[in-house]
Amino acid sequence: MIRILHTADWHIGQLFHQYDRTYEHQQFLNWLLETLTTQKIDVLLIIGDVFDLSNPSAVSVKLFYSFLNRATRENPALQIVVIAGNHDSASRLESPKPLLESSNIHIIGLVQKHDSGEIDYSQITVPLKDKEGNTAIWCIAAPFLRMGDYPSVPDSSNPYTEGVHAFYKEAYQYAIAQKQAGQTIIAMGHLHAQQAEVGDADKLERLIMGGVESISAAAFEAGIRYVALGHIHKAQRIGGKEHIRYSGSPLPMSFSETNYKHQVIVLDIEEDKLENLHSIEIPVSVPLKRIPKTHSVIEEVLNEIQHLEKYEGDQQTAPYLEVRVLLEGPEPGLRHKVETALTGKNYRLEKTHFL
Repeated sequence: MIRILHTADWHIGQLFHQYDRTYEHQQFLNWLLETLTTQKIDVLLIIGDVFDLSNPSAVSVKLFYSFLNRATRENPALQIVVIAGNHDSASRLESPKPLLESSNIHIIGLVQKHDSGEIDYSQITVPLKDKEGNTAIWCIAAPFLRMGDYPSVPDSSNPYTEGVHAFYKEAYQYAIAQKQAGQTIIAMGHLHAQQAEVGDADKLERLIMGGVESISAAAFEAGIRYVALGHIHKAQRIGGKEHIRYSGSPLPMSFSETNYKHQVIVLDIEEDKLENLHSIEIPVSVPLKRIPKTHSVIEEVLNEIQHLEKYEGDQQTAPYLEVRVLLEGPEPGLRHKVETALTGKNYRLEKTHFL
């Protein structure tokens, strides 16, 4: 039996409006390190958008690689597979690959091709070992696919979606050719699946991608036991299929995610069967708060702020606050009024949302 943990969309280095989130990311990574040990995880899958920026800061890079170092040091048999997302620089993410070739860490950022121009699927197909060191799983570790990364389908009505479908079909055929009796095939993908429920931040991602079509669950062959997805921040299954899932982001990326259950997904693979699939909720280190519940006139908003209890924790755990104001006309100095009312409450005002 091999136990897998699926996580995605860490966005290390993200600023929540103007506030640095290093503390929150460190808390999550500390929790994940503990979870890897307590849950006896054999394989960690990280499904893209490790960093929020393609050129992450030195602090962000150190946070990530320090995590990899600790995770493998504290769990020597742990296997880790990381793919690049659309926020990551594929080449930058892969840069330490030569140093990791002798380890159990596999980082896939780029889609490699043969001299003939055909995709080299051997470079994205990762063998995962059981406790005896035998290959038990073939993992199709497909990074975020950019133009030129997927096959060209002649006379296609949508080159992107049909190209991505062809990519996964060919990758599966390659994995099937390697697969022996009792072995399993799983897949990773950083993409927008059809029917995925999205939040405000996810809608912005679609615009960044140029509004390309989403990918159908049918892109993943029936013989794939589990499909680990990233890119959409809300944890969910796709196409009504239990085995095709987004883990969601570990931290809320916007106030639209205030009520999301942020989680990782854990599953067992045994004798080519998927078993014991369940989620583990991630503790929130810095809460998000919206007041009032509905947009209200400024007098009511200021009154509610006045009755807001002071947050007694330290500054780095102080909640992020969104204040929702119903404007009936011009309101000069609105933010100053809100900030004045919040004096001494120990909340971090993110934004004043108007309606």
